[in-house]
Amino acid sequence: MAKRVFSGVQPSGVITIGNYLGAIKNFVKLQHEAECIFCVVDLHALTVPQDPKELYEATLNTARLFVACGIDPQKATIFVQSHVPAHAELSWLLECNSYFGELRRMTQFKDKSAKNEVVTAGLFTYPVLMAADILLYQADLVPVGDDQKQHLELTRNIAERINNRFGQTFKVPEPYIPERSAGGRIMSLTNPDEKMSKSSDDPKSYISLLDPPDLIRKKIRSAVTDSGREIRYDEEEKPAVSNLMVIYSLCSGLSLEEIEDKYKDSGYGQFKKDLAEIVVETLEPIQSRFNELCEPGKIEKILREGKERVEKIAAPTLDDFRNKLGLVER
Repeated sequence: MAKRVFSGVQPSGVITIGNYLGAIKNFVKLQHEAECIFCVVDLHALTVPQDPKELYEATLNTARLFVACGIDPQKATIFVQSHVPAHAELSWLLECNSYFGELRRMTQFKDKSAKNEVVTAGLFTYPVLMAADILLYQADLVPVGDDQKQHLELTRNIAERINNRFGQTFKVPEPYIPERSAGGRIMSLTNPDEKMSKSSDDPKSYISLLDPPDLIRKKIRSAVTDSGREIRYDEEEKPAVSNLMVIYSLCSGLSLEEIEDKYKDSGYGQFKKDLAEIVVETLEPIQSRFNELCEPGKIEKILREGKERVEKIAAPTLDDFRNKLGLVER
C-alpha cells in the first residue's frame, strides 16, 4: 500500500520561489510516489491578526498556486483546513492530552510571541492543531522544514502517549526532509544566513511566484553576493552565491558542478543576468496557469471535491478516538 503524505501551507504572506523549490516542487514529485493530501491551513493563519479580505483571497490563491505549480487534483487531494471541522475538534481532544510544559518549550512560539504585541492562546496551541492535521489522516510522512521539526516531534510524542494509554489509535508519522541541494532550504536574497520567508517585511529578500519578470530581474540584480568574483559552491565562505547557485540548479536542472564550470571565467554580473532569465522562464507557466485558475468557480470546485474526499478519511479516525475517550456517539 502506498504511503500517505500530509502537508499544509499557510495562506499568509506571498508564496515565494523558496516555498516552491523547497516544498511545493517536492509535493509535485511525491504525488506520483504516494497518496498525497495537501491542505491550505487557514486556521493556523488566524493565530496572528489577519485582514479578513486578504485572508480570503490568499486562501484561494494558495490553492491556485498548488495546482499551477503542478499538483494534479486527480492524483493528490487539495482542500482548505477550515472546511473540515474535524481538524478543530481533534485539536481540542489532543490539547486535553498535551502538557503545558511541552508547548511552552516550542521555540517557534517563543520567537513569534516576542515579535507580536498581542499573543493569542491559539499561537500557543498552534502545534497541537498541526498535530491534529497530521494525525487525523493517519499520515506516514510529513514534509517539514527545519523550523517545523520540533512541532513534528511533538506530534509524534502526542500520538505515542495516546497509543500507550488507549491502544493503537494514531499512526506515528515520520519526517520527510529533502536535502538542501534538492530544494530543502532556500535562503533570503538580502541575508543568506536567514531562510527566505514569505512573511518578511523586506520584499527584496524574496521572489514571489507571482512577481512580474522585470521585478524578478531587479531583485536578482540587487541580491547580495560574497567577496571575490568566483562562482563557487561553498556554504561557509560563499553563502550568498551558494544560495543563488541552488536556485539556478533547481530551476535549470544543471548540477552545481556544471554551473561552476559554466561560469568559471565569468563574474557575478553575467551569472545573475542568466539566473534572472532562468527564474522568469521557470515561473512563466506557473503564472499563466494561475491566471486560468482565477476564472470564477474553478478552484472552488477543486476544493469542494478535496473536502469531500478527506472527510471520508478523517471521520473514522475521529470517531474511534471519541469512543476511546468515552464521548457518547452522535
